[in-house]
Amino acid sequence: MVVLNRIYTRTGDDGSTALSTGERRPKFDLRIEAYGTVDETNATVGLARLHTGAAAPVVDAMLARIQNDLFDLGADLATPEGKPVAWEPLRITAAQVERIEREIDELNADLKPLRSFVLPGGSPAAAHLHLARTVSRRAERLMVQLAGQPDEIVGTAALHYVNRLSDFFFVAARWVNDCGAADVLWVPGQNR
Repeated sequence: MVVLNRIYTRTGDDGSTALSTGERRPKFDLRIEAYGTVDETNATVGLARLHTGAAAPVVDAMLARIQNDLFDLGADLATPEGKPVAWEPLRITAAQVERIEREIDELNADLKPLRSFVLPGGSPAAAHLHLARTVSRRAERLMVQLAGQPDEIVGTAALHYVNRLSDFFFVAARWVNDCGAADVLWVPGQNR
């Protein structure tokens, strides 16, 4: 259980922060950047949920599960694999990846195929979901970069989950846009 009764500790005043293993790393460390961007993704999901609650309760429930998963993903990244810890580390699982895939398929079944790229917008919920999509893609790029570093391990399920996440946000954005009817489509060269 997490107990947060004191918010500032002053331990990061030197520009470092602690992983859950106790190891200290600079705040610009790639692992810190990765889970910080996962946290940023979670904040954008919170913004999207301001517009999905009553308007799209099915999507809102999915987003609530994703927000919890994103904390799991942050905990996974904050506990590097292969480092000894006195507890069972929290890891993203294949079941979480499978669930998000099912939810993508569920929403996508209501959508017509696209004939053009979609511009972010249409409705406030869709615009925020597109923002979540782009931030989650940045988190994915950082996680892939981290996984490519010597002596850094990122779990396969975590990488699969973050890859599916941006797909979910894209499909959900279209779904909350009146099942794609309110999508704003790209018109190549329109303003030449």
